[in-house]
Amino acid sequence: MRSAIVLGGGMAGIGAALHLQGRGWSVALVDKGEPGRETSYGNAGIIQSEAVEPYAMPRDWPRLFSIAARRSNDVHWDLGGLRDNLGALLRYWWHSSPARHETVSQAYAGLIARAVTEHEVLVAASGADRLVRQGGFRVLLCTQAAMDEAAANAERLRTRFGVRSLALSPAELAAAEPTLKQTGAGAIHWLDSWSVSDPGGLVAAYTQLFRRRGGTVRRGDAGTLKQGGAGWSVETADGPLDAEAAIVALGPWSTGLLRRFGYRIPMVRKRGYHRHWRSAQAPSLPILDAANGYVMAPMAKGLRITTGAELSAAGPSVSPVQLARAEAAAGNLVDLGSPVDNAPWSGTRPCMPDMLPVIGEAPRHRGLWLHFGHGHQGFTLGPASGRLLAEAMSGERPFVPAEPFSPGRFRP
Repeated sequence: MRSAIVLGGGMAGIGAALHLQGRGWSVALVDKGEPGRETSYGNAGIIQSEAVEPYAMPRDWPRLFSIAARRSNDVHWDLGGLRDNLGALLRYWWHSSPARHETVSQAYAGLIARAVTEHEVLVAASGADRLVRQGGFRVLLCTQAAMDEAAANAERLRTRFGVRSLALSPAELAAAEPTLKQTGAGAIHWLDSWSVSDPGGLVAAYTQLFRRRGGTVRRGDAGTLKQGGAGWSVETADGPLDAEAAIVALGPWSTGLLRRFGYRIPMVRKRGYHRHWRSAQAPSLPILDAANGYVMAPMAKGLRITTGAELSAAGPSVSPVQLARAEAAAGNLVDLGSPVDNAPWSGTRPCMPDMLPVIGEAPRHRGLWLHFGHGHQGFTLGPASGRLLAEAMSGERPFVPAEPFSPGRFRP
C-alpha cells in the first residue's frame, strides 16, 4: 500500500488526505495543533462557487491611490508589510494585467467549478449537514453606479461561466433581510454558493471522517521533515512517521519550510481579522459590504465580522485597523450588540503572485508534493484541489489541466 504524510490540518490538508485515502493510500495527517484551527477557521465561511476569477491587483489609478492613501478598507498596509511583500507584489501586479488575468482565470475557473460538488460529497459522508447553509450570499452596493457596475459584471460571469445571480432592488433586499437598517442601492445575490456556520467545525468533521476511514492524525513539527531511504519522515508526539510521499499543505508557512530544501517560492501574505458579536438581528445569509470591505456572516458563535486584506510583515504583530472600520460600518446596518470575543482573531492568507495555488510534485525532490497558496479561497478549494493533487500522485488523468498549478512554474 502506498503511504503519505500530509503536513497541515487545514482545509487543503484534509482535502488532499481524504482524496488520497479514497484511492487506497495509507495517510497520516500531521499538524502542530488541532486540525482546522488556523487560517481555515478564521474565514467568512463561504464556499464561493461564483469566485471563478481570482482577485487581481487593481490597475486603475483611482483605486490604487485610494489604497496608497489608506482610504480603502479593502486593503491595509504598513511599511513593514510593503517591504516584506515587495517582490511578490511586483509579480502580482505583472500577472494582474487583463490578458494575463484572463489566462489565469481560465485555469482557476476549472477548480472553482468543482468546489461545491466536492464539498457536497464530504458534507454528506461526514454528517456535517447541520453546519452548511445553501442559498448563496449577497453583496450590498451603496451607490447606483456601484450597483450598475456589479450587475454588469454578474451578467458577464453568467454569460461566460454560467454563474447564477439575482439583482435585488433596495426594496427587494429589505424584504429578504428585514433586519437591515439600510439597503443602499440594492445587492447582487450569488445564488449557488454555500455558507458554513462554523468553518473550523467543518474541517473537524472532515477530519473525523478521515479517522473513521482509518486515517492517522498526529501532532508534530513539520520543521522536522527530512528525506531518507525510500521516502520521507517527520517527528510527532507519538514518535517518528515514515512514508514514501510527503505533502506540504501548510498554507502561509509552506514557503518557509521549503527554503530548507532550496526552493524560493514567492508569496503575498494577506492578514485577515474577525470578531463575533451577539447580534439579535443577524442577516439570514452572509452579506459582503462592498463599499467598506468586509463580510458579516451569521455563525454558531455569533455574527462574524471578517476583514479584507492587510499586507502583513513576518512576525506575530497585529493591527486590526480594518476590523475597527468594518465594525463601525456594520453597526450602521444592524444592531451588533456586544462582542463575544475579548480580542480579535487574526490569520494569514497565502496568496501566490500569479493567483493560482501550487499543486504538484516538487521539481527536485521525488515524493515531495506541494498543495498550498489558495489565497482567499483555501476554504472553498481545499477538497477540489486536493482531488487534483491525489489524481497526480496516483497517476490518474486530472479532472482539469494540471500544468498551470505546477510548482515548476517558479524558478529555483
